[in-house]
Amino acid sequence: MIAGYRLAARLGAGGMGRVYLSHTAGGRPVAIKVVRPELADDPDFRRRFGREIKAARRVRGAYTAELIDADADGAPPWLATLYVPGPSLAEAVHRRGPLPVPAVLWLMAGVAEALAAIHAAGIVHRDLKPSNVLLAADGPRVIDFGISLAADLTAYTATGAAAIGTPQFMAPEQAVAGEITPATDVFALGQTAAFAALGEPLYGNGPAATVLYRIVHSAPDLSRLPEPLRSLLARCLTPDPTQRATLTEIVEWCRGQLGTQADAGAGPTVWRDITGPEPTIPGPPSAPAPAHTQQLSTPAPTKPLIAPAHPEPLIAPVRATVPVTPERHRRRRRIAASTAAAVTAGVLLITGLVWQSRQNADDTRDRDTTSSSSSTPDATASGESAGSSSADDAGSAGKDSVEPASSPSPSASGPPRAHAYPQQRLDEDNSLYIHVDKPGTRDDRKGDIRLNCEKIGCALESDTSHMVQMFGDPGTTFEDCELFLGGAKEDRFRDWSLASAAAGTEYCVKHPSGDIALLVIQLKSTAMWDTPGMSSLYVDMTVWPAP
Repeated sequence: MIAGYRLAARLGAGGMGRVYLSHTAGGRPVAIKVVRPELADDPDFRRRFGREIKAARRVRGAYTAELIDADADGAPPWLATLYVPGPSLAEAVHRRGPLPVPAVLWLMAGVAEALAAIHAAGIVHRDLKPSNVLLAADGPRVIDFGISLAADLTAYTATGAAAIGTPQFMAPEQAVAGEITPATDVFALGQTAAFAALGEPLYGNGPAATVLYRIVHSAPDLSRLPEPLRSLLARCLTPDPTQRATLTEIVEWCRGQLGTQADAGAGPTVWRDITGPEPTIPGPPSAPAPAHTQQLSTPAPTKPLIAPAHPEPLIAPVRATVPVTPERHRRRRRIAASTAAAVTAGVLLITGLVWQSRQNADDTRDRDTTSSSSSTPDATASGESAGSSSADDAGSAGKDSVEPASSPSPSASGPPRAHAYPQQRLDEDNSLYIHVDKPGTRDDRKGDIRLNCEKIGCALESDTSHMVQMFGDPGTTFEDCELFLGGAKEDRFRDWSLASAAAGTEYCVKHPSGDIALLVIQLKSTAMWDTPGMSSLYVDMTVWPAP
């Protein structure tokens, strides 16, 4: 369930999230787009997403998939549009090859009308491409308008920053981070139409930087296009946005080229030839579930999802997920209630303990320095002529005399050599070894550290090691970990809640072997903590082996 919508099938996935088939209360099919957990954890994304949703609600057009419901503050954020029964342009071209010229003309006219409705609502699509154009039995439908800006500004991936848009279909001004206007969508429309006519991107494939360089610095080769399309696409693809064709001009030009076919309404016949028989849509699941839950497990549909004539399914069935039983759900809620009350008090308590420990450590170092200074030979005893040179020599001698008397510890002669293991991914199915002999993630739950999401915001837990969260400024050292782990009991500090953790939060962990590890959170994706399989954690790990 997502906000009362019972999920019937998985339709696909993309840069923004996963898309599922569901139904309204009256039985009308809708497409539910569930935002990726990583984006959902970003408050700025949620704010932009909310603004874009408000604008998208104003879009009304015959060739758009209307936005009917959404919640930018949901857990996770989601939106619902009318479901379009048909393949995307990308899928259709992949299956049957380039489209005939009349189909490309109908495509351009329909998408131009859709863009006109979108622009009238004050929105620039920004990510028009073949996978965002669906081919229904009566013509094309443009989807994903009004949400690309929120995702584009977030510029997020699991391993770093990158634009979510597709390079092969960007306009030059978009590629160089210039001003985005409705003319940007016209350029993308020209590229989308060229893809439909050629069966491949007009500017070719390859690394994103290479494709974007071609778009910005070279003119497209239009000689490969069918001759009736060249003049119009040349106007759509001109580098100067002010010189591109308007949407009204595109519609009129396409109707002129279609001639009597346009007046006779031959479009549906064209689309039936391309898409084949309309697929059978699964009906609403017969067993209703309670509204406003987050249960994602759904029964596999028993009806055929597509007409037999299709060589590939247009709707993929929902992948099997781990069921959330009522008993497990009640246990999670009990744990959540108690954890919520304890997290704040626990964080305050640990913060105070860590501050006091660090203060004690500073006082100890001050006393050691004073003691060392008092045992150092007086530099002035040999006369004022010795100057600072004698003082430096005396200080050096004092250090040499103090260090051998110190209690033996790994830090007495400097910390052990550190071993770095960046970008370790933890999820609900794997675990993390910190022992220096076999560090890193493993594909089962038998490692030293596990991610447990039966608590609010998930938690790190261990059966072998104990850990402590470090507060204050970043940059925890081996000596810091050694100090704070020294007072931790073996049977305590075996799990730490991640509810208050963010990127940069540090944890010191001590293995029974004596190895010490520092975990630094790089990415936390726990907005859907009560949905199995939707939470993960990326950490940079440093391991200091035991002496």
